[in-house]
Amino acid sequence: MSVAGATERASVRFLADEMLGRLARYLRFVGFDTAYARGMPDDEILRWSAGESRVLLTRDRRLAGRSPSTLLLTSGDIIEQFRRVRAAYPDLPFGLTFDRCTLCNGTLVPVDISRDSVATEAVPEAVRASGVGLFRCTACGHVYWEGSHTRAIRERLASWST
Repeated sequence: MSVAGATERASVRFLADEMLGRLARYLRFVGFDTAYARGMPDDEILRWSAGESRVLLTRDRRLAGRSPSTLLLTSGDIIEQFRRVRAAYPDLPFGLTFDRCTLCNGTLVPVDISRDSVATEAVPEAVRASGVGLFRCTACGHVYWEGSHTRAIRERLASWST
């Protein structure tokens, strides 16, 4: 990923409410800092969004009306939700990156498999032998690598971008 792309993405941070967990995951796939408010009362969500200068993503019209920095998503369809976010931020890159943990939103860093015994245990031998790049979440420790699932995600994102 280019430094410019990372800088542009860093300028927008999202907070997805409980109805948008899948969208939060896809925004993390493309490198956006996207927190997920699960099981939280509206007042806490609003404080979190305002306190961290995050754009609130919600399908809740009443909640959206209470926050000046909100993107109301009216569709329940993930493709339409993703397209709506892209339309709202047309100048930002939306290609797959290995920047954010899709589980917890932590930052991913490259892993040196020869120096990281935990990653060695977490990664199948065939993947280790392939020499593919590995990434670890600095928050939860989850290990990622580019595999066949990555190609499918890239294809899905490309189809959603048309």
